[in-house]
Amino acid sequence: MVNEIWINLPVKNVARSKEFFRQIGFSFNEERCNGNDSACMVVGRKGIVVMLFADSLFKGFAANELADTSRGTEVLLSFDGESREAVDEMAKKVAAAGGNVFSPPAESQGWMYGFGFADPDGHRWNQLYMDMSRMSQ
Repeated sequence: MVNEIWINLPVKNVARSKEFFRQIGFSFNEERCNGNDSACMVVGRKGIVVMLFADSLFKGFAANELADTSRGTEVLLSFDGESREAVDEMAKKVAAAGGNVFSPPAESQGWMYGFGFADPDGHRWNQLYMDMSRMSQ
C-alpha cells in the first residue's frame, strides 16, 4: 500500500525556483533539503511534497534525459483554488513573480474556473476552482 507520494522536478536554479514559489504562496520544509541542490516544497493540507532538484542531480537518479519544457509538456500539475477570486489573485502573483501565464483565468465547462502557468523552468501548472453545485450530472 502506498502511504505518500512525492513529485520530483528538475530545475536549473534551485534558489530561483524557491523564490518564485515562495512569492506565489508555497512553503518549504528546510529540514528535507540538500543544500543548494534541492528544495522540499510542501503543498496543501495533506502536505504533498514537491522536490525541486538541480538538473544534474535529477538527471543522475532519473537515468534519463530531461524533457525540454520549451518544446513539450512532460506533466501538468494541478491544485485547487478556494474561489474564483483566489484564482484571480494567484494569477496576479504568478505574473508578478515572473511566471508565464499561458492561459489566463477563465471559466471551463460551466463549473470550473482556472488558469494555467509555467514556472521559471517551464513546468506547467494550473489552479482550478470547482463549483460542484454547477457540475452537470
